[in-house]
Amino acid sequence: MDANTIKQNKKNITLLIIVASLGYFVDIYDLLIFSIVRKSSLLGIGIKPADVLPKGLFIMNVQMFGLLLGGILWGILGDKLGRIKVLFGSILLYSIANFANAFVLDVNTYALVRFIAGIGLAGELGAGITLVTESMSKENRGYGTTIVAVIGLFGAAAAVFVAKYGWQRAYIVGGCLGILLLLLRLGTFESKMFRNMEQGKVSKGNFFMLFTNFKRFKKYIFCILIGAPLWYVVGILVTLSPEFGKALHSLQPLNAGDGIFYTYIGIAVGGIFAGLLAQITKSRKITMFTFLLLSVITVITYLNAQGLNSAYFGWLCFFMGCAVGYWSTFVTIAAEQFGTNIRSTVATTVPNFVRGALIPINFAFLALSKMYGMINSGYIMMAILTILALIALSQLEETFNKDLDYVEDING
Repeated sequence: MDANTIKQNKKNITLLIIVASLGYFVDIYDLLIFSIVRKSSLLGIGIKPADVLPKGLFIMNVQMFGLLLGGILWGILGDKLGRIKVLFGSILLYSIANFANAFVLDVNTYALVRFIAGIGLAGELGAGITLVTESMSKENRGYGTTIVAVIGLFGAAAAVFVAKYGWQRAYIVGGCLGILLLLLRLGTFESKMFRNMEQGKVSKGNFFMLFTNFKRFKKYIFCILIGAPLWYVVGILVTLSPEFGKALHSLQPLNAGDGIFYTYIGIAVGGIFAGLLAQITKSRKITMFTFLLLSVITVITYLNAQGLNSAYFGWLCFFMGCAVGYWSTFVTIAAEQFGTNIRSTVATTVPNFVRGALIPINFAFLALSKMYGMINSGYIMMAILTILALIALSQLEETFNKDLDYVEDING
């Protein structure tokens, strides 16, 4: 390979990382915008204050169901048609949905539009991470996925900032960002591993391959379980911070938007340290184990913070975010566990199934809270999810230096 070719490859990979990072930035912005404007938007369309929590959880569950379906759809298409085509389709869908979201007038329409947005949002991260892992060397791909996740997570900060100017403007800005991102996608390229695979006769994007072989199925379930505690922290402990604040007798009402803002800054900072720790130890499993334990410590601190004020709440959210900053490591582990012919399917469905796991987590938490109260239920759910994550992590293989240029046999 001559010097010019090497230089061009580096430029292509750099462009790919930049575009994937900005794509995830918009993805996170649009994914979290409802959590941030939940209260103001529902009050804005005439919902009674007493109904804001149950109606909000209903819309959140519908959006998460969209993510589940979209994860399967885009994952399969990513392995059958290519990662780049998925990026275009998913961005266009959630951009249109966000424009529509600014003009909803009732809860059912709101939920329907968030369902469509959820389907669109499901394709972005998995396709981006798959492209980066397949385009970079096995020694350096961890840096690439870390950059994508860290820059992307600042989309939450942007969402909080824009939401201060009104919930309708926040949705319109989200739609505009998506359209701008479509233009940037024009300079990206398909991964060499996928192009090489296209020449062979292999089963591509066969979602059922994950269930026809028990070893492969277990590995898939374990990949989902290791990420569940992170979304519980964001989707329950932080999103429902106004309700937790009352249970903790906070000195001022807690704002979920501020909590998400500080949490995602923490996740971005934690993502940097998680990526570096994985590179130093050459082990993604050690990194995941360390951060899972740190997350338990920070959640216990949060649930013990009686009489907290807004400033202390911000710091607690930041440290909880740092402790669950293993998102990029978790998604990379999932992508590295499987062959090229179902890698996009796995890398897209796993993070969305983790997000979608918020549906049963919501139901379980609400049921527990009626019996044991907000605080005790917070402890119970975190304990259950962390124990399951640690058991799952212990069963997965270390993938730090794994060669990803292979395909899965349909017969196992």
